[in-house]
Order: sequence, then structure tokens, then C-alpha cells
Amino acid sequence: MDQLQKYALVTGASRGLGRYFARQLASKRRDLVLVARSGEKLDAIAEDLRSKHGVNVEVIVLDLGQPGAGSVLADELAARSLHIDLLVNNAGFGDQKRFLDIPIKRQVEMITLQNATILEITHRLLPAMIEQKSGGIINISSMAGFQPIPYAAVYSATKAFITTFSLALEAEVAAYGVRVVTVCPGRLAVAGEDVDPTKERKKVMGGEQTHDLVVTEALRKLENGGGLVIPGGINKFAAFAERFVPRSKIARLITKISTPPG
Repeated sequence: MDQLQKYALVTGASRGLGRYFARQLASKRRDLVLVARSGEKLDAIAEDLRSKHGVNVEVIVLDLGQPGAGSVLADELAARSLHIDLLVNNAGFGDQKRFLDIPIKRQVEMITLQNATILEITHRLLPAMIEQKSGGIINISSMAGFQPIPYAAVYSATKAFITTFSLALEAEVAAYGVRVVTVCPGRLAVAGEDVDPTKERKKVMGGEQTHDLVVTEALRKLENGGGLVIPGGINKFAAFAERFVPRSKIARLITKISTPPG
């Protein structure tokens, strides 16, 4: 098995952090499996990475927000004999509205994508990493996972799940040589190719992190054995300070200083 060609799998690879993970990994000469719903975007990214870096890039078009999608993805990897030694669980989304204003189908899809699918694909791919006594998993959580956030109630809950699960898994598998990185960025700056000059962005406490910075810190942490990544000094301080404030008070405070989304 040591002679098998190994791939890094990136979910949500057609945009945002997923796209930047794909670019940085390709620049490190990593062969890739890219997964997202948009086949056209994935094909364009894959062709660009092949031509620039000479790496192998496989594309899997799949909606990971559907029930059982993690198992479907694992089956497809097996059918193509694609062996994964780095899993980047990045796919996700969030809606900022009152809980009752978001259709329940949309909220269940969020839970499926950001929790159930991550569990399924990790459960399927982890045994081979343990057998090889090597491999890595990068789980993209959020600063939102450290506190209950009104008007993003389900999103912050899904991110809390990712953070807790990921940190616990890191401790479980460290003895087998498998590294787990938990990434908790604050708000990300809009990538250059995604800038919309007609939209004004409100400033947020902690500022914004660039996609490249977050990906660079995540990959550095992976190389150093895994662990928790909180990009930005203000975010690190906020994550530390919130431990001393009751969660119920945090939620009420956020409610008082927030404007309910229209």
C-alpha cells in the first residue's frame, strides 16, 4: 500500500477557502481530488492547477448537503481507486436570519453538510490513515463555534459541533500518526476575484483574515503535528476571554448589540 498514489481531498473546492487550499496544495505538488456542486467551476480550477503545477487533479461533482453524501463520496473514491491521505473538510454555508425566517429544509441541509457529511467521510477515510500510521485531516470550523450567536443559531451550533468533534478526534488518533487540524477563522475578506464593488461590507471586531493567511496557517499547523488554528491576534484573545463569560450572557449581549437581519 505504501506505493499507492496518494491524494489530498478538498470539499467545497469551487470557491472560498476550498479554492485556496487547492491552490496551495497544488503548489506543493500534491495531487488533488476536488469536490463541489459546480462541475463547471471545478473543471476550470482543475485545468488551471494541472497546467500551472503539473499535478493530477480529479473532479467529483456532488452535493454534500444531501443525506448520505459522505458515503456516496467515499464509494466514488473507492470506485476510482483514489487513496486519500489528506482530507480537508471545508464545504459549508451560513445564513444570518432569525431562526424562524430560515426554511427548515435549509437548516437541516446546513446540519447535514457541516456535521453529518463530515462524520461520514471521516469515518470512511480514517481507517486507511490509521493503518498507514500517517495522514491528515483539516476541519474548517469558525470563531462562531465558540459562542451561541443569535440570528445565526444553527450555523454557530454546527460550527461548535465541528470544533468539539475535531479537537476530540485529534486526541484519539495522535498515537496512530494521524494529524488533525481544527481551523477557526473569523470573518474572511472577500477574495480578489469575488469582489463586488456595489456591496459595502460592515467592519467587524477582529477584522478580516485573507484566505491565503488562513490556509497557510492551517497547513503549517498540519506540518507541525496538528492542533487548533485561530487566525488573528484579536480572535485569539476573544476565544480566550469568552471562557470567563457565561454563554447565556454572551447570547443576550450579542442580541442587544446586533441588528436583526431583515
